[in-house]
Amino acid sequence: MKIIGTAAPRVDGIDKVTGRAKYTGDMIVPGMVEGKFLRSPYAHARIKNIDISAAENLPGVVAVLIGKDIDYIDPYIGRGKRKDRPIMAIDRVIYAGEPVAAVAAIDIRAAQAAIDAIKVDYEELPAVTTVQEAMADGAPQLHAFAPKNICFQDSLVKGDVKAGFAEADDVVEDTFEFPMVYHYSMEPHTTIAEEDEDGITIWSSNSHPFGVRQEIADVFQLPLSRVRVLVPFVGGAYGSKSGCKIEPLVVALARKAGRPVRVKTSVAEAMMTCRRHSAICKVKTGFKKDGTLTAKEAEIYLNTGAVAETGPTVTGRTLIRILGPYRIPNLKITSSCIYTNTVSAASFRSIGGPQTAWATESQLDIIALKLGMDPMELRRKNLLRKGEELRPKGNPIDADLFKGLDAVAKAIGWDGATTRDGAGRGIAFGVTDPGAPLASTSTVHVLADGSVVLLIGTVELGQGSKTVMSQIVAEELSVPLDRVTVRPIDTDFTPFDRSTGSSRSTTVMGKAVMLAAQDARLQLVELAAEHFEAPPEAITLNDGRAKAGGRDISYADMIRKHFAMQGGELIGTGYAHSGMAPEPSNPLFWEVGIGAVEARVDRETGEISVDKYISGADVGKALNRPLCEGQDEGSVMMGIGHTFYESVTYEGGQIVNDSMLEYQVPNFTDLPPTFEAILIEDGNGPGPYGAKGMGEGGIIPVAPAVANAIAWSTGARIKELPLTPERVWRAIKKSS
Repeated sequence: MKIIGTAAPRVDGIDKVTGRAKYTGDMIVPGMVEGKFLRSPYAHARIKNIDISAAENLPGVVAVLIGKDIDYIDPYIGRGKRKDRPIMAIDRVIYAGEPVAAVAAIDIRAAQAAIDAIKVDYEELPAVTTVQEAMADGAPQLHAFAPKNICFQDSLVKGDVKAGFAEADDVVEDTFEFPMVYHYSMEPHTTIAEEDEDGITIWSSNSHPFGVRQEIADVFQLPLSRVRVLVPFVGGAYGSKSGCKIEPLVVALARKAGRPVRVKTSVAEAMMTCRRHSAICKVKTGFKKDGTLTAKEAEIYLNTGAVAETGPTVTGRTLIRILGPYRIPNLKITSSCIYTNTVSAASFRSIGGPQTAWATESQLDIIALKLGMDPMELRRKNLLRKGEELRPKGNPIDADLFKGLDAVAKAIGWDGATTRDGAGRGIAFGVTDPGAPLASTSTVHVLADGSVVLLIGTVELGQGSKTVMSQIVAEELSVPLDRVTVRPIDTDFTPFDRSTGSSRSTTVMGKAVMLAAQDARLQLVELAAEHFEAPPEAITLNDGRAKAGGRDISYADMIRKHFAMQGGELIGTGYAHSGMAPEPSNPLFWEVGIGAVEARVDRETGEISVDKYISGADVGKALNRPLCEGQDEGSVMMGIGHTFYESVTYEGGQIVNDSMLEYQVPNFTDLPPTFEAILIEDGNGPGPYGAKGMGEGGIIPVAPAVANAIAWSTGARIKELPLTPERVWRAIKKSS
């Protein structure tokens, strides 16, 4: 049976389009009450007093929680050893929107009334919302342990950058700015928490259930065995639901209420929970007259918000992602993430990738213009070849970048940076080094009737993981796809998975699933060999039946016979760990995205029209082509969002566009008339059947490709996103 590589329908598709799918906000737990948070109106303030007496006496109010109520635990959470985020404000608020009180009530109206009745006496303090403000002399310090508000710094040095610039015939220096961007998952953060004699149970719209379990166990000082996390359907994440967000506070509220509590955030509240890092990239590049790059120096500054979250990890990633896939012998890159009095920045599709490619890929076209060189040819001249090193002491490039570039160039019809009718063309690369941590476990259960159950900790976020994992099992066990069921995640029963993110699911968990299915297959073959009294190599499996010597038997009959007609099941296990890839395995694979665009500008209004967009993704092996194409197209559309519209805007420490009326995202009218996703399949991945991760690369090239097209057609080089009509119009007027 051939199932891998086919356009198998989504196994969760019918439930989602018919409304049968149940998300966390749809769950009803007996005795459950509704929760709501009171959030700070100030970016930085001391809490002098909180009066909750009126709120506590309102009808329907079950509990009111404030900072002093959680003094029985260490209320700080954070990644690694950096525990800098209180689960709610205790004596000081450090960003507008930080929870200062939480209410549980019989319904949402009663909860809102209680929130309105709470009186907080604040002493407003000076605040900083930009990197420049935060690093200025005398700036207020968010955390005593972080002088000049520096959360984390990292650097990369290769060769001799001073000598590289001396060798260059010319040098360009530019500064690029990338905005804060909101994830906008269709489902905002939602959590239900309950505590009983067995421990804490959480239903969460989350992509890291085992990470949430660990953080809750740490905060509430419980063994992992007494924390249970269940994940129903999840309506998107893109990094916004990695690790704990609102879960610890909902647990604390449920503990005080003595009843299960559900908290459903609004879009505005989700915008006050996390967002993408904004960035300033100062880039200096040296090059020869023939286009050869000789040296690169860059300073990257990330606005990480009031707490570290994933800031240090993103900082480290930017060191590589600002290099692009180019041969540059001399490098000096420094990256810093800076605390500010803003919502914390979290993981977001291709961490650090869009920010740094915006700078590098834009500057390459600036160099091409100075040299009078086709930007496509400049890239070809400096592209790394397969097997060459990009990341010092890391795995070499595992893809044929020229093959991908040629495919995209052909599809866009590239014969220069401008078309005959005056439109501009742009090209850009995105090459990233996903973290893809190697810690995934799965089990495959072949039941007494021959149907199959798969247990995995990978969260279905809309990316199609349930479908692809089912395809792997069906392929390995030679059963129809509809005979495979993936159970919902419950950390009490689901085997461990490190996380859902970093383009790792198909590669890492997929490998664990394939190994588990192969283990189960081996057991089926052994049963068949015993049944037929034939050697294992004489057994073939097909369509749920074992065959040998012209005879056959169903899996169900074999299993029943083996267990003396009492039912029973076979269980296969699979582990993806550090032995999965040869050393060095950092990164496990390179994720490649290539974007080419054809666009034109209305010079009177500054409005940009994208006529064509071609995306190229090196996927190793497309296990399900429509799903891969959909992933890449969705990634590109998110890139169109931050290219043209999206920017979380602060004034006076407040977000001023915290609704979907003011914060614009792409819609169907933004789809380019010609829009194609090209999948490059060379079987070069470490995952099942040669697959490698994808879904993040497509977002990276969009903004620089569009800006490059505009620059070639109008002469206006724009270095700050988004490319709003006003910004484009002003740039055109300035360049005229």
